[in-house]
Amino acid sequence: MSGQLSSGWRFRPFSVIDDFTKQCHTITVDTSISGHRVARELNRLIDLHGRPQVIVCDNGVIVCDNGREFISRDLDLWAYQKDVVLDFSRPGTPMDNAFIESFNGKFRAECLNAHWFMSLDDARLKMEEWRRDYNEVRPHSAIGNNTPVSLQNSSGPLAPP
Repeated sequence: MSGQLSSGWRFRPFSVIDDFTKQCHTITVDTSISGHRVARELNRLIDLHGRPQVIVCDNGVIVCDNGREFISRDLDLWAYQKDVVLDFSRPGTPMDNAFIESFNGKFRAECLNAHWFMSLDDARLKMEEWRRDYNEVRPHSAIGNNTPVSLQNSSGPLAPP
Protein backbone atom coordinates (compact mmCIF):
# COMPACT_ATOMS: atom_id res chain seq x y z
CA MET A 1 0.00 0.00 0.00
CA SER A 2 1.18 3.52 -0.60
CA GLY A 3 -0.01 7.09 -0.28
CA GLN A 4 0.99 10.52 -1.51
CA LEU A 5 1.80 13.82 0.14
CA SER A 6 0.35 17.05 -1.25
CA SER A 7 3.84 17.77 -2.63
CA GLY A 8 3.64 14.62 -4.78
CA TRP A 9 6.14 12.61 -2.71
CA ARG A 10 4.97 9.04 -2.15
CA PHE A 11 5.06 7.24 1.19
CA ARG A 12 4.41 3.74 2.47
CA PRO A 13 2.34 2.84 5.51
CA PHE A 14 3.33 -0.42 7.22
CA SER A 15 0.67 -1.89 9.51
CA VAL A 16 0.73 -4.72 12.01
CA ILE A 17 -2.61 -6.20 13.05
CA ASP A 18 -3.36 -8.96 15.52
CA ASP A 19 -5.68 -11.32 13.67
CA PHE A 20 -7.23 -12.62 16.92
CA THR A 21 -8.13 -9.31 18.60
CA LYS A 22 -8.30 -7.32 15.32
CA GLN A 23 -6.17 -4.66 17.02
CA CYS A 24 -3.96 -2.58 14.76
CA HIS A 25 -0.75 -2.30 16.79
CA THR A 26 1.02 0.17 14.55
CA ILE A 27 0.91 2.06 11.30
CA THR A 28 4.46 3.11 10.53
CA VAL A 29 4.78 5.74 7.81
CA ASP A 30 7.89 6.65 5.81
CA THR A 31 9.05 7.20 2.25
CA SER A 32 10.45 3.66 2.23
CA ILE A 33 10.48 0.93 4.83
CA SER A 34 13.41 -1.47 4.84
CA GLY A 35 13.57 -4.91 6.38
CA HIS A 36 15.79 -3.43 9.11
CA ARG A 37 13.08 -0.86 9.89
CA VAL A 38 10.39 -3.57 9.98
CA ALA A 39 12.54 -5.59 12.40
CA ARG A 40 13.01 -2.52 14.62
CA GLU A 41 9.24 -1.92 14.69
CA LEU A 42 8.58 -5.57 15.47
CA ASN A 43 11.09 -5.44 18.36
CA ARG A 44 9.23 -2.44 19.75
CA LEU A 45 5.92 -4.32 19.49
CA ILE A 46 7.40 -7.41 21.15
CA ASP A 47 8.44 -5.22 24.09
CA LEU A 48 4.84 -4.02 24.38
CA HIS A 49 2.81 -7.13 23.51
CA GLY A 50 5.10 -10.15 23.69
CA ARG A 51 6.68 -12.31 21.01
CA PRO A 52 4.41 -13.99 18.48
CA GLN A 53 5.16 -17.53 17.36
CA VAL A 54 4.19 -16.75 13.78
CA ILE A 55 4.02 -13.61 11.70
CA VAL A 56 1.89 -14.20 8.68
CA CYS A 57 2.41 -11.71 5.92
CA ASP A 58 -1.07 -11.05 4.56
CA ASN A 59 -2.81 -13.48 6.94
CA GLY A 60 -2.61 -14.97 10.43
CA VAL A 61 -1.61 -14.11 13.96
CA ILE A 62 -0.06 -10.75 13.13
CA VAL A 63 -0.88 -9.38 9.73
CA CYS A 64 1.63 -7.45 7.64
CA ASP A 65 1.55 -6.08 4.13
CA ASN A 66 3.37 -8.52 1.86
CA GLY A 67 5.78 -6.05 0.31
CA ARG A 68 9.47 -5.99 -0.61
CA GLU A 69 10.45 -5.46 3.02
CA PHE A 70 9.52 -9.06 3.71
CA ILE A 71 12.09 -10.53 1.37
CA SER A 72 15.05 -8.90 3.03
CA ARG A 73 17.84 -10.67 4.82
CA ASP A 74 17.39 -8.30 7.76
CA LEU A 75 13.88 -9.53 8.45
CA ASP A 76 14.77 -13.16 7.81
CA LEU A 77 17.69 -12.91 10.24
CA TRP A 78 15.48 -11.13 12.80
CA ALA A 79 12.87 -13.92 12.61
CA TYR A 80 15.56 -16.59 13.01
CA GLN A 81 17.09 -14.82 16.04
CA LYS A 82 13.68 -14.30 17.67
CA ASP A 83 12.48 -17.84 16.84
CA VAL A 84 9.50 -16.44 14.93
CA VAL A 85 8.13 -18.18 11.85
CA LEU A 86 7.48 -15.94 8.84
CA ASP A 87 4.58 -17.40 6.89
CA PHE A 88 3.93 -15.85 3.49
CA SER A 89 0.58 -15.95 1.72
CA ARG A 90 0.49 -17.06 -1.88
CA PRO A 91 0.90 -14.23 -4.40
CA GLY A 92 -2.29 -13.24 -6.17
CA THR A 93 -4.60 -14.91 -3.66
CA PRO A 94 -6.34 -12.10 -1.73
CA MET A 95 -8.93 -14.52 -0.33
CA ASP A 96 -6.13 -16.25 1.60
CA ASN A 97 -6.46 -13.25 3.86
CA ALA A 98 -9.85 -11.64 3.62
CA PHE A 99 -9.34 -9.84 6.95
CA ILE A 100 -6.29 -7.84 5.87
CA GLU A 101 -7.92 -7.10 2.53
CA SER A 102 -10.92 -5.72 4.43
CA PHE A 103 -8.65 -3.75 6.79
CA ASN A 104 -6.67 -2.32 3.87
CA GLY A 105 -9.88 -1.32 2.09
CA LYS A 106 -11.19 0.50 5.16
CA PHE A 107 -7.82 2.13 5.77
CA ARG A 108 -7.57 3.32 2.17
CA ALA A 109 -11.17 4.62 1.99
CA GLU A 110 -11.37 6.20 5.45
CA CYS A 111 -7.84 7.51 5.87
CA LEU A 112 -5.58 7.52 2.80
CA ASN A 113 -8.29 8.73 0.38
CA ALA A 114 -10.05 10.98 2.90
CA HIS A 115 -7.16 13.33 3.76
CA TRP A 116 -4.64 15.63 2.22
CA PHE A 117 -1.27 14.89 3.81
CA MET A 118 0.88 18.00 3.95
CA SER A 119 3.99 16.25 5.32
CA LEU A 120 5.12 12.89 6.67
CA ASP A 121 4.45 14.16 10.20
CA ASP A 122 0.93 15.18 9.16
CA ALA A 123 0.38 11.73 7.62
CA ARG A 124 1.67 10.02 10.79
CA LEU A 125 -0.64 12.10 12.97
CA LYS A 126 -3.74 11.46 10.86
CA MET A 127 -3.01 7.74 10.54
CA GLU A 128 -2.44 7.44 14.28
CA GLU A 129 -5.80 9.15 14.92
CA TRP A 130 -7.47 6.71 12.51
CA ARG A 131 -5.70 3.74 14.15
CA ARG A 132 -6.86 4.79 17.63
CA ASP A 133 -10.44 5.15 16.42
CA TYR A 134 -10.22 1.74 14.73
CA ASN A 135 -8.97 0.13 17.98
CA GLU A 136 -10.83 2.07 20.66
CA VAL A 137 -14.15 3.28 19.22
CA ARG A 138 -15.21 1.13 16.28
CA PRO A 139 -16.97 -2.16 17.11
CA HIS A 140 -15.94 -5.17 15.02
CA SER A 141 -18.51 -7.83 14.15
CA ALA A 142 -15.79 -10.51 14.03
CA ILE A 143 -15.19 -10.06 17.76
CA GLY A 144 -18.79 -9.82 18.93
CA ASN A 145 -19.26 -6.12 18.12
CA ASN A 146 -16.58 -5.23 20.65
CA THR A 147 -13.67 -2.89 20.16
CA PRO A 148 -10.24 -4.51 19.81
CA VAL A 149 -8.95 -2.89 23.01
CA SER A 150 -11.90 -4.31 24.97
CA LEU A 151 -10.42 -7.80 24.46
CA GLN A 152 -7.44 -6.86 26.61
CA ASN A 153 -7.42 -7.50 30.33
CA SER A 154 -5.12 -6.14 33.01
CA SER A 155 -2.48 -8.78 32.25
CA GLY A 156 -2.42 -8.04 28.51
CA PRO A 157 -4.17 -9.37 25.44
CA LEU A 158 -6.15 -12.57 25.59
CA ALA A 159 -4.73 -15.60 23.85
CA PRO A 160 -6.57 -17.30 21.00
CA PRO A 161 -8.45 -20.45 22.02
